Amino acid sequence: MKPAIRRCLDDAPRGLDRRSFFKTLGLGAAGAMALTGEAAADAAANLVQANVKRASEPSALKITDLRVAVVVGAPFTCPILRVDTNQGLVGWGEVRDGASETYALFLKSRVLGENPCNVDKIFRKLKQFGSHARQAGGVCGLEMAMMDLAGKAWGVPCWQMLGGKFRDRVRLYADTTERETPKEQGAMLKARMDRGITFLKQDFGIGLLRNVPGTLSMPLGIDTGGGQRVMHPFTGIPITDKGIAWLSD
Repeated sequence: MKPAIRRCLDDAPRGLDRRSFFKTLGLGAAGAMALTGEAAADAAANLVQANVKRASEPSALKITDLRVAVVVGAPFTCPILRVDTNQGLVGWGEVRDGASETYALFLKSRVLGENPCNVDKIFRKLKQFGSHARQAGGVCGLEMAMMDLAGKAWGVPCWQMLGGKFRDRVRLYADTTERETPKEQGAMLKARMDRGITFLKQDFGIGLLRNVPGTLSMPLGIDTGGGQRVMHPFTGIPITDKGIAWLSD
């Protein structure tokens, strides 16, 4: 068997065996007899490629829809984004915990029809609608979904698109959520250290300062405890220099 024919057979998809290959080749022989040179080569290439199943075609990938499912009590409220495409690929992202899904949904009209593989282009288009903290949740969640889609379209993990793998292991950390007093936070930190955890993250929220005069700059009557009247305790409530020094101590 000639090497070129053998390569075609070896590279053929599973649904195309040797018998069906030659049967199809025979059916097209009459038309191919009239072709010569480049035309004949193109006809042969099209015959083989017609049976190739592609998982995706990155250059033709387009966003067709954006949907949100809100997960409650995990332990925060987390809006999960699903970005659909014209090729059946789906990208997933997440609006930051505690934020509203609206931050992502109002960006839908700005991403429909875009190719998600152009991650940086789309991010530059959307970043004007972001901000700090949870107000950036929609922009960041969509960027996450774009990276997911681009990786699936090209068949590579996200870390490969960001320059390659840096390590095989990742050091985990333990979070210590805000408690009523520094003493309680210290006890929680010690309990985690006793479990052998060496990487710790500690939350210092403004709730610790609500009974310390001169540490917060906020309107009178705002409850910084469980009954807070603002969407998030850091929204519009700056910590004074005295408050920062108190938390540092």
